[in-house]
Amino acid sequence: MTAINFVDVNDNDAIFEGSGWDAVIVVTPSLDAIAFDEISLLASHGANIDARIGRSATLLFAPGLAGGRLIISPLLNPQDDIQDVRAYADAARKGLAIAKEAGAIKPLLVVAPHSAEKYQQSLAVSALACGQELWQALERREALGLKPQMQAIGLLVSDQQAQVLNAIETGRHLARDLCGTEPERMSAPMFAQYCQQAFADSGLAIEVVEDRDVLERDYPLLSAVGRSSFAVPRHQPRVVKLEYCGEGEIERSYFFAGKGVVYDTGGADIKVAGGMAGMSRDKGGAAAVAGLMKTLSLLKPKGIRVVAELGLVRNSIGSEAFVTDEIITSHAGVRVRIGNTDAEGRLVLADLLSHLRLKAADAVNAQLFSVATLTGHVVRAYGGYTAVVENAVARDQQVGERLQAVGEAWGEPLELSRLRREDYQKIVDPSAAADIISSNNAPSSVTARGHQYPAAFLLQASGLQQHGLSSAKPLAYSHVDIAGSATEGDPLYGKPTATPLVALFNHLCQ
Repeated sequence: MTAINFVDVNDNDAIFEGSGWDAVIVVTPSLDAIAFDEISLLASHGANIDARIGRSATLLFAPGLAGGRLIISPLLNPQDDIQDVRAYADAARKGLAIAKEAGAIKPLLVVAPHSAEKYQQSLAVSALACGQELWQALERREALGLKPQMQAIGLLVSDQQAQVLNAIETGRHLARDLCGTEPERMSAPMFAQYCQQAFADSGLAIEVVEDRDVLERDYPLLSAVGRSSFAVPRHQPRVVKLEYCGEGEIERSYFFAGKGVVYDTGGADIKVAGGMAGMSRDKGGAAAVAGLMKTLSLLKPKGIRVVAELGLVRNSIGSEAFVTDEIITSHAGVRVRIGNTDAEGRLVLADLLSHLRLKAADAVNAQLFSVATLTGHVVRAYGGYTAVVENAVARDQQVGERLQAVGEAWGEPLELSRLRREDYQKIVDPSAAADIISSNNAPSSVTARGHQYPAAFLLQASGLQQHGLSSAKPLAYSHVDIAGSATEGDPLYGKPTATPLVALFNHLCQ
């Protein structure tokens, strides 16, 4: 596994020929904002003969500068009220693409700041956008023996800042590999193996649960989803457990459940009319959480403990497949009627959260999260944005608001959704034979409150509902639905984004 290497450059003379860099990429809100006189002069002269300079990403012949290449990549409408820091990401990716096409392999990235508060993380966002631009699919890298497209990217930052960005990008690279890879290369056993390799000698505790008896006993809902996959060894479910414990006194504890449905056929309620395409990406939640743990293992922040459980399962079709109307008792002892086998992700998460709930009950300042590509409704409601649905404890602690603020600053904006009493009414089993029903029998995208009410199910099925504001042990819980934000571009096969790794990391460490 390789990610782009960001190199700290403390010498402004790095922009000149002979520095070892082979191009200068300038991301800037305007030509006037460029601080280097040599670059500003070249850009101004160029703008006199080429009106594109300062308006779109443009390559200039620049004798005397590194590599003789100068790419000016301006922001689009940075002064607009609706614009955000992703304008820097867009400009950085455009500039990098030109540099790559021009043959550069060691560009220096120069980011001109903007005075607006919303652009405070412009340099970091620009750098991470380069990592997103350069990622290549794991299958392609392995089949063709591809090397990284860039040897390094120079940044005018301190060594510490470069270390942080490298660690974040390494985690994002792992998350993209796990999320974006086809269902045989990244089946549940292969996903677990990839994690074991990624965390070897990391200092993190890692455990892989694969025994069927243990899975069916401890993760009954997850095992129901994977029931038809047990007969195929290469498709059998796994649960990956990861734990990071920072040095010093633990001041805060975080618990993450990651949905890792490595392929979702819909099960007995089979996806039809092309609806199965792209369902190898239904593991984006587990992938993002694994990537987050990788970043933590590299930076080793003090005073926090982070525990993660990744539920890896294939929702297979066959004579052993679970079906709608079954009643299955969750790990928390809640009797769940299956409303639709294509609403399988919440079943996987419920058992994971139940295990995490028991650990969180004795932890210091605990916060719980589930991260999942869960519903089509969140895409219908918010397009390409992440949604967060909180319980009352998390809302009281302003967890969602903090996540939203840090996500906005770091280019991973998200929307807050409110859990309502109607959401609990949706999970009432009409027959009264079960405690709750997992879902209705219609697609979430056409169901009112289709991405909110699954959080009510998760709270009930996992036992977390017993840890509300008025309980003896309140536990903050936030459900993070990334169905719209886990990939970019093509909704089926677009490049994975590793969202919401950056926002979560900064939330943990702020």
